[in-house]
Amino acid sequence: MTTPLLVIVAFVVVSAAVGVVGRGRSEMNVEQWSVGGRRFGVILVWLLTAGEIYTTFTFLGASGWAYSRGAPAFYILAYGTIGYIISFFLLPPVWRMAKRLGLHTQPDFFLARYDSPALTALAVLIAVVSIVPYLQLQLAGLGMIVEIASAGALSSTVAIIVAFAATCLFVYTSGIKGIAWVAIIKDLAMMVAVAVIGFGLPTMYFGGIGKMLGELMRRHPSHLTFPGTTPSMGVGWVISTILLTGVGFYCWPHTFASAFSAKDDRTLRRNAVIMPLYQLPTVLVFFVGFTALLVLPGLKNPDGALLSLVTRSYPGWFAGFVGGAGAVTAMVPAAMLLLGGSTLVAKNLYRPMRRRAVSERHLMRASRAFMLLIAALALALTLSSRTDLVKLLIFGYDGIAQLFPAIVLGVFVPRATVRHVMPGLVAGVTAVIALIWSNHDTFLGMNAGFVGLALNAAVTMVAIGAAGAPAGERRSDAAA
Repeated sequence: MTTPLLVIVAFVVVSAAVGVVGRGRSEMNVEQWSVGGRRFGVILVWLLTAGEIYTTFTFLGASGWAYSRGAPAFYILAYGTIGYIISFFLLPPVWRMAKRLGLHTQPDFFLARYDSPALTALAVLIAVVSIVPYLQLQLAGLGMIVEIASAGALSSTVAIIVAFAATCLFVYTSGIKGIAWVAIIKDLAMMVAVAVIGFGLPTMYFGGIGKMLGELMRRHPSHLTFPGTTPSMGVGWVISTILLTGVGFYCWPHTFASAFSAKDDRTLRRNAVIMPLYQLPTVLVFFVGFTALLVLPGLKNPDGALLSLVTRSYPGWFAGFVGGAGAVTAMVPAAMLLLGGSTLVAKNLYRPMRRRAVSERHLMRASRAFMLLIAALALALTLSSRTDLVKLLIFGYDGIAQLFPAIVLGVFVPRATVRHVMPGLVAGVTAVIALIWSNHDTFLGMNAGFVGLALNAAVTMVAIGAAGAPAGERRSDAAA
């Protein structure tokens, strides 16, 4: 076994062990498993939220697009900030509703607010379909990280299976508490790794970041202007993608439900204020991608640019450290995706279909069973097909962002009912599916998901306007 591989294995084993013991002594029920008893403070909520957001997409996908696409990758810097601003106003009232009504999942919110099993089932379906490519992203990135960082000592397939099995272990035993403790390891390791290589690699090869950028502009003058090296990702695509992913940021069921774990609504506002600090590492990841383009031109897999340059430039132990940090960066969001997806399927799809009382213990067993089922599905899809990491994320956003109008109206517009939001949601999802399947993912210069979201919002507003003020307005639970 090579030195890098030993370091990576140590990262995975230690992280899994921390996750397993992270449950503490509390009895594991749905409340503890999914929202940690709603006792997390600012630091844990921050780390947990960042653990879900900053994934192998940031670690590999951002550098890969900086390497291969250039300027279109800059959308990654903007959309997170929009998401944080929205969360400052959106998540506190959602948390108050969840606390009062004992909500555990995002579909719980739709059921409590709109009293519609059909809308709840549709939200579950959209969530699961969107979560699977996001899980694929984490698994594909994890395999790539281990294979490249270990110089081929371990194949990506074996790495994916072993590390994902470790992830399932601590999710199964500890739930969100175990994930939060592993997120601490992940964030510390990622920050150190990105800081060292983000400043170090441009300095090592060009004498500094400024000189590296100057050389990039000299050799590739169009790389930092839109549409970069692509024919279709111009200003319209970038703006529409920023808006789509910005409003969809907290529409992910696992991210939305992670807000339920906060101890109060002030924690969520403070979290929204400090989260933009996490955009800074992304800039350093871009610098690594640009440096790799100049030093290692012509890579067949741009997503591996960061690790290819690291393994060439640093001693084996540090390459292993970066690889280990990347592996844990995949494990934490994968764990949250599994937790969120399995809980909502068990509680909002399986339990209603049973049509009889389901005990908490039975629901806990069902949640764990569905976690393993979703894991197996994502694993099979990852091993059978590979694709661009950023494309996988955007595909997930195309679907999940369609929930945004229903969430916002549910929180801030008491008169909104299922008759208003359902037609828009169906229209938006249908448009997205039609555009993607017909290979019109860039439509009229815009992201296909944004086109669907615009249609969704328009249909919803028309439905509200046509209905007028109801005789007896239903007061929103969220606004109470």
